[in-house]
Amino acid sequence: MASILQTNDLKMTYHIGKVDVHALRGLTLEVPKGEFLAIMGPSGCGKSTLLHLCGGLLTPTSGNVVVDGEEITAASDAKRTDVRRRKIGFVFQKFNLFPTLTAEGNLKLAERIFGKGAGDAAPRRDVLRLLGLESKLKHKPLELSGGEQQRVAIARAIINDPALILADEPTGNLDSENSESVL
Repeated sequence: MASILQTNDLKMTYHIGKVDVHALRGLTLEVPKGEFLAIMGPSGCGKSTLLHLCGGLLTPTSGNVVVDGEEITAASDAKRTDVRRRKIGFVFQKFNLFPTLTAEGNLKLAERIFGKGAGDAAPRRDVLRLLGLESKLKHKPLELSGGEQQRVAIARAIINDPALILADEPTGNLDSENSESVL
């Protein structure tokens, strides 16, 4: 089966003053299409760094990352942005919702970035209904609970049916019922 994500000898070192912090020390990983993978470990062990490298948001110190057959490590910023736009859905730990947009507006923006324009609202409503948010369509992030904001962020990540979803603690603010629904 083809891989959706591969890393080869991935290393990331942060230089903080005179100190080198080794966030990753040679990670090789292959994730087949259709698989779920959970990265677990204590705070500060490099989980978020790994997600940011796999999504092309950071450039590793060495090694490489391949997303759905496209090598992104040595790619230009424009190419990495294009791969993210077409192939990756992100769920960030702090949600990163636009505070002036409603839940629907945040999803519309994701669709426009993907290139769908402001088309049919049915897919947006279907995703929000699936996540139990259909009554929150016109609410802005500050009018939503933390769990509701998290589900809007998840809806934004999946609205364009990406090849890969990278989620940083996607169920951290959810109760067990909503966690199950999200997964």
